Amino acid sequence: MASDVISFARGAPSADILPAAAVRAAAERTLAEDWQRALSYGTGVGHRGLCEWIAGELHEIDADRVMITNGSMEAASLLFHYTVEPGDRVVVEQPSYDRTLLLLGRSGAELVPVPLEADGLDVDALERALADGPIKLAHVIPNFHNPAGCTLSAAKRDRLVALADEHGFTIFEDDPYRLINFGGELPPTMLSADRSERVVHASSFSKTVSPGVRVGYLAGPADQIATLAKRAGEHYISPNMLAESVVWELCTSGALAENVESVNGALRDRRDALVEALGEQIPEAEFVVPGGGYFLWLDLAGDVDTPTLLEAATREGVAFVAGPDFMLDGGESSLRLSFASVPADRVAEGVGRVARALESVRAASPA
Repeated sequence: MASDVISFARGAPSADILPAAAVRAAAERTLAEDWQRALSYGTGVGHRGLCEWIAGELHEIDADRVMITNGSMEAASLLFHYTVEPGDRVVVEQPSYDRTLLLLGRSGAELVPVPLEADGLDVDALERALADGPIKLAHVIPNFHNPAGCTLSAAKRDRLVALADEHGFTIFEDDPYRLINFGGELPPTMLSADRSERVVHASSFSKTVSPGVRVGYLAGPADQIATLAKRAGEHYISPNMLAESVVWELCTSGALAENVESVNGALRDRRDALVEALGEQIPEAEFVVPGGGYFLWLDLAGDVDTPTLLEAATREGVAFVAGPDFMLDGGESSLRLSFASVPADRVAEGVGRVARALESVRAASPA
């Protein structure tokens, strides 16, 4: 086994591209100029200044339609807890983020799997699911999907918003990767197209600042946000005001935009290195080249069992996440690779280790 592990498993950037100096400077300014708010309790809605910045700079909506949460996973948890009841039918993409599947599974909802295509959710399949009965909520990751890497097309976004209006279901637009964009033009958010208050949007500063800040948000209908903020206050009084104050300082000073540009350049290089290495070393692999985000979803030949491959890969000193973790059923010939956590100059070696593991698994299989 290799003495050092190259991990494509972790959905987080490696430490060398975390903005330690910018966060340190923002924290110093916060504690000099905004310390009373930063060190005090807030309310369930969170840091008002940050709500206003998100509303104005990211979405062009009223600030009363935004609340801050301790990361976007808490945003999802709040929404599911107070929106989804046992027995409700909830659409989930296949594959989808494993922790979302876990949260929704605990809710007692009936999970309705809808496959992904190269341009996002198969909306025809969702329409067929609607013919089988009412849908309460559809969970959609529109940009640089985790784990699939794909981006939902503009036409599909429009159809989804129209279907939600027609059939009365909520779209949970789970969008933490939108700003991690390697240069392509993205369609508008579904939130911006919503005229019937059917879209709740979530995002996070975990990807644009660092995972450790644990600052995310929800944006949606004002009445629904007010209700969720009240429930949040009953649970934990307020989200982390110190972290929010630091993020607000980064946003308003321009340091966030500078960091996003820097990180996107590094991640683009890692994505490119991964795509090149896969083409050279595992040419059979099929995947969508992601235009941003952290992840690439790899489909291998049907004779490959990726949980077994992962065991062999561990012996070679490389890690990834096997496909079944992201599926309600199936996924045995697929896997997720995160390029965020591996510097570009180590990617080819990591893919080489996966390729060697693949060879060893096939050699050990009966002919």
